[in-house]
Amino acid sequence: MEKREGEQIKIRDIMIEDVAYVTVPGTREEIMEICKERYISGVPVVKEGKVVGVVTRQDLLRNPDEEQIALLMSRNPITIGPEATIAEAARTILSYRIRRLPVVEEERLVGIITVADIVRKIAEMGYKAPIANYIGDKTIAIWDEMPLSVAGRIMELGRVKAVPVLNLELELVGLITDRDLINAAAIEDETEHSDLSLGADEDEWTWEGMRDTMKLYYDVSKMKLPDKLVREVMVKEVVTATRNCEVSECATKMSENKFDQLPVVSTRGKLTGILLDRDLLKVLV
Repeated sequence: MEKREGEQIKIRDIMIEDVAYVTVPGTREEIMEICKERYISGVPVVKEGKVVGVVTRQDLLRNPDEEQIALLMSRNPITIGPEATIAEAARTILSYRIRRLPVVEEERLVGIITVADIVRKIAEMGYKAPIANYIGDKTIAIWDEMPLSVAGRIMELGRVKAVPVLNLELELVGLITDRDLINAAAIEDETEHSDLSLGADEDEWTWEGMRDTMKLYYDVSKMKLPDKLVREVMVKEVVTATRNCEVSECATKMSENKFDQLPVVSTRGKLTGILLDRDLLKVLV
């Protein structure tokens, strides 16, 4: 019955219809301005009414010297139609390892659906299955006494936006995110910067990231992290789950708290894995 429900719910029923977007030709400043105004962290790129790309905060950070949207954006984005089901959307998102899908009808942008939109629906669907089968096999953790620069490099190599933090007793004592790194960063030598309020997937305007206001630095070739330890900047109050927690219960935790992951702990509080919001989509497929 649960699977049939996922096959019955249409994208048009849960998608965000009023989508912020940019057009080409255009510049980095336009992206930053619309993100600041709408509390989002990424936008579709439209040309002559058609979706031709997407651009996110990661694109801006990876290309600090590039100004043109056409060179910043990811081209040929994966899209979906409004009459498709959320199960189809889940399969597409999992297959392409993306976080959002522009919704297109007759080549025109009519909406957007994100991982968080689907997770929010899963929270309502009452899945009782334990999350044990949906926990990924890749978990990266760092030490709370580790220098911030080393932690940042580990996150970069592991291609993760957040990692749990352990102490010498191997207890889970915090979580550190890319937001924390950017907030702590000191940029070298007369760097220009702009305040950019970034949203969360759970916000109706957003694609990815977190709501907190960050500094988005540009026109730089290097971001220098301060001489601090992980414990000085990490988030100390961490919401967790156990392997026996129900799928919809964890989806609710993620939706209500605007999380994209939950550390999974044993009954003794030891870290055993990470549950990603994307992994919960597997319940639909």
